[in-house]
Amino acid sequence: MKLNLNIQPLESWLNIKNEPLIISGPCSAETEEQLLSTAHLLAATGKVSVLRAGIWKPRTRPGEFEGIGSIGLEWLKRAKAETGLPTAVEVATAKHVEEALAAGVDILWIGARSTANPFTVQEIADALKGTDIPVLIKNPVNPDISLWIGALERINNAGITKIGAIHRGFSSYEKSSFRNEPMWELAIQLKTLCPTLPIINDPSHICGNRELIPYIAQKALDLDMQGLMIESHIDPSVAWTDAKQQVTPSALEELVSRLSVRDPESNNADFTDKLVELRQKIDKIDDLLIQKLGERMAIVEKIGEYKRDNKVTILQVNRWDEILKKGSAFAKALKLDLNFTEKFLELVHGESIRKQTEIMNEGKTEEEIVEATSGTKA
Repeated sequence: MKLNLNIQPLESWLNIKNEPLIISGPCSAETEEQLLSTAHLLAATGKVSVLRAGIWKPRTRPGEFEGIGSIGLEWLKRAKAETGLPTAVEVATAKHVEEALAAGVDILWIGARSTANPFTVQEIADALKGTDIPVLIKNPVNPDISLWIGALERINNAGITKIGAIHRGFSSYEKSSFRNEPMWELAIQLKTLCPTLPIINDPSHICGNRELIPYIAQKALDLDMQGLMIESHIDPSVAWTDAKQQVTPSALEELVSRLSVRDPESNNADFTDKLVELRQKIDKIDDLLIQKLGERMAIVEKIGEYKRDNKVTILQVNRWDEILKKGSAFAKALKLDLNFTEKFLELVHGESIRKQTEIMNEGKTEEEIVEATSGTKA
């Protein structure tokens, strides 16, 4: 299934100074001097195409700095006049939209918390009707691609065709080196559903610290994302919000200069021929994998029937441990990633359980299945 969005190509509504597209600026506009000084230094790098700044900041708890408010829009207007950089701000209410439009802001973005709430997105969409301002939509806080897609559709249905997505990572209970887990597969899934949709990576919010930003930024470009949103502050050590994930303008210039920008396609005939040859080999292996999975599931069905006839439970924990240990050892010998191998085996095992459950309950009513699986009367 493809996502049917009416969107204009990124290059038709945004003047990209250099590849890759860089959107940068402070997490929060704090003072006029701080914003203007940062903006001038960013413009001087020649790497930045858009100046961003947080004007209204959604905070988890009251009492924290929630943004400088509307006065910051005047500072942004001055920064744009002095540097020539188009400006971008986050909006979370219809009032934010109205004030940003009145101040001549060039690009709006919808934050992760707002994307998670369809009511909020619809309120913003209604306020945008009749305008043609570009809108970038961050992924929701939790890994729910339907919410991300829904937000894109709501903004598009409001008549906005200059649309892009921002991949800023997802909240996770598991602690890792990242502030928000990248979960690249969700961004890839979105791109697959809508190949023409520009996706911009936000390594600042994924990393939560400046040390990891170069790694995430490069990986994003290697996955053919169209740009990066990186927070920059004239002096991150005294930043009022997210100090650890902001970089100085000079550090940003060095970071961007070291990134490798690769083309998604090549005009080299030899390269294309070799790529086709290798992909044909992969296709054959994929066909074989699917064929073998089919053969495996046919045996699973026989095992299910045998267990049913002999009144044996579907799941034997010892057998699953045996499969996992054997598969992990084999994967290690073949230099396969263990995490990938475990996830693959879990998917296959889960499908095996599902098939055997169907066989065990074949011919039973829904009430009988509930009673058999729960041990209680329906």
